[in-house]
Amino acid sequence: MNKMSVKDLKDLNGKKVLVRCDFNVPMKDGVITDENRIQGALPTIKYLLEHGAKVTLCSHMGKPHSIFSSEVKLNKKDQKKVDAGETTKEAVIAKAKADEPKKLTLAPVAKRLNELLNGKVAFATDVIGADAKTKRDNLKCGEAVLLENLRFHWEEEKKEEAFCKALAYDAEIYVNDAFGTAHRSHASTAAIVEYGIIKTAVCGFLIEKELSVMADTLENPKRPFVAILGGAKVADKLNVISNLLEKCDTLIIGGGMAYTFLKAKGYEVGTSLLDEEKIEYCKEMMAKAEKAGKELLLPVDAVVASHFPDPIDAQIEVETVNADKIPADKMGMDIGEKTRKLYADKIASAKSVIWNGPMGVFENPTLAKGTIAVAQALADVYGKCTTIIGGGDSAAAVQQLGFADKVTHISTGGGASLELFEGKVLPGIACLNEKN
Repeated sequence: MNKMSVKDLKDLNGKKVLVRCDFNVPMKDGVITDENRIQGALPTIKYLLEHGAKVTLCSHMGKPHSIFSSEVKLNKKDQKKVDAGETTKEAVIAKAKADEPKKLTLAPVAKRLNELLNGKVAFATDVIGADAKTKRDNLKCGEAVLLENLRFHWEEEKKEEAFCKALAYDAEIYVNDAFGTAHRSHASTAAIVEYGIIKTAVCGFLIEKELSVMADTLENPKRPFVAILGGAKVADKLNVISNLLEKCDTLIIGGGMAYTFLKAKGYEVGTSLLDEEKIEYCKEMMAKAEKAGKELLLPVDAVVASHFPDPIDAQIEVETVNADKIPADKMGMDIGEKTRKLYADKIASAKSVIWNGPMGVFENPTLAKGTIAVAQALADVYGKCTTIIGGGDSAAAVQQLGFADKVTHISTGGGASLELFEGKVLPGIACLNEKN
């Protein structure tokens, strides 16, 4: 993907730049508990400030639902209360309007940015209101302002044109460095450029890295190219499976989705997670792999238990059985020892590997061995093979298990990574200027 980046911009001194970041960081009681996304945005922000730009930063935080009034979709917990007559939809919305600005404000992010960037970042208490305009007007070269949560405005997700114009204000350059939302066609991720409001549109260093590593590996992989897919359901990754079978040499299947494939082979899978409606699809994918001369590896053994752990990290009794011998009253929770070795051996011979989705219930120590084995196999080929973790649970697992520094690249986008694996065009990337 030959997109312009901030490095291609000339004479940034005094230029007004709008940067879409991903500051949707986890917080507890107003305190940031993981600042990886903030750290990931720093290289682009520092580059712009060091070159004298006047920088406006924007991001969403969470999923506020107070903004939609009559068309708001309540979460399941609130909807149950409404259905039971315990409250009304109007009361839920009113409470959300009062609570969400406090819970989902970007003020703590602005404070941390200010600490990291030597007092150069102000915070606007609104997005397109008087405070935002005043602070943007008062920016000096090499200074920045972070706007309040974009999703406090329903117009953000509906990409309303007037909102796009107000968000752009007097910006001359748009920089997208939020790969995690690049698959969303929202005002700040794509429409602001699609409407022609800002014509110079480039990617930041974070997205540039995602494209250079992930997109290039998918299009021009060093072979053998091994793709590993795990996670819960086949339905979540229909197009990913099909697209990767056309690109990779070996497709490894693990996690809950493996049991639908095993069922498609005629095996008993007990009470394991099963996508009944996708059994025929799995048969089609196995036939597609065979016809194309591709290897599709499924578990040869499984770690099973009588029930799902509750809480998820509770001690649980397990046994390992052959994949075609899962007892009718047991459910598969992880790949077994033989499968771990099979998958690790395949990874050891690869030159390119992408991985999305854990091999089992990795949050439980007893059921994390398959995921650990895959992570260890990737660490073992570090430096000899391009290894990419495609965001989401697999990224969380690698970081949680201590292997983050032993892979080539960990994507910052779960949904965006999956759509890239599907071969989809991401709106937040498509809108950016091509080089030359």
